[in-house]
Amino acid sequence: MESPKGPSPRLNTISLHKEKNETPDLQTFGQELPDHVTRSDHVFQSTSALEILRETVRILRYNLSGFMAIGALLICPVSAVLLSNVLVDQSIVKRLAIRLLLVAKSSGLPLRPFVEHSSQKFSEMAISTTMCFPLYITLLLISKAAVVYSVDCTYSRKKFDSSKFYVIIRKIWRRIVSTYLLACTVIVGCLTLFLVLLAAVSSLLSVIGFFPDFIAYTAILIGLFFSVFFANAIIICDLSMVISVLEDVSGSEALLRSTVLIRGQTQVGLMIFLGSTIGMALVEGLFEHRVKTLSYGDGSSRIWEGPLLVLMYSFVVLIDFMMSTVFYFSCKSYSLENGSSIECQSVLEALTASPIASDDPSPLVH
Repeated sequence: MESPKGPSPRLNTISLHKEKNETPDLQTFGQELPDHVTRSDHVFQSTSALEILRETVRILRYNLSGFMAIGALLICPVSAVLLSNVLVDQSIVKRLAIRLLLVAKSSGLPLRPFVEHSSQKFSEMAISTTMCFPLYITLLLISKAAVVYSVDCTYSRKKFDSSKFYVIIRKIWRRIVSTYLLACTVIVGCLTLFLVLLAAVSSLLSVIGFFPDFIAYTAILIGLFFSVFFANAIIICDLSMVISVLEDVSGSEALLRSTVLIRGQTQVGLMIFLGSTIGMALVEGLFEHRVKTLSYGDGSSRIWEGPLLVLMYSFVVLIDFMMSTVFYFSCKSYSLENGSSIECQSVLEALTASPIASDDPSPLVH
């Protein structure tokens, strides 16, 4: 029987189930995919963030119930806590912001409004991240792994299986956590490096005798250059998390493989990061204005606007996770096309092949 047309990112030999064992939605999924992706080449090729977004929406449509369950059960609780800042002590935020302003002033950086605003936002982000870290390393990390597993199942023309996912997450949990902790260390290191560099340059320019305005413009320029560097670091860390789920590597090996894999696809990754960041910032701003700040009416609309914005934020996070996974498969395709010797086989099928995984002899993925 001739297999229907559709993408599969599996870069190893794939043996398809018979069509009678496939759900109608997944059969349609295989038929509606772009012409440049075929079952015979086993790759998803993309040259832009828009194509990855389209592929993400297509995947979401054909496994909607699974992804919505992940968003509702795992992502929404974290989004609610993060947006409401219920765990954040504003007195600690204020003290940290004052300390940052004192450091900025002592280093010669003029206390312009944007400096004060940046100190306040950085303090809120630091305290919020610290207080929400237990949620990040549990619920959000599990949701990330679940999304990666669901995308992989969709490409393998299967539905999300919670029992098999439970087996998988038990086996790969340590390597996911180790990769996540290393990624957090890298991000914190980048931010620390930026603050030290900014203070050092400001102090040097102040000692030389430059005007405060010149120092302020120099600080803005450094911030712009650092934002590009920081975005690349975030992309590499996100990709390493996907790699730690789908491949038998973790920690520094996953980060190194991510660095190699992203070559030639950096611009696409930056566009994905930019779109996700803008979407999250937009929802956060709406929540700040419409829910936290009573700037209109009697505030009764908070009852429905708050949950709605939490759902919107969770959906943006879900799409971001899905796009990161699709981006991984796109990078794999690009590496294979350019003759890369990177090992491409997914280890999920090996994880479910053990006796404790399931009594069903059929593999999880092909």
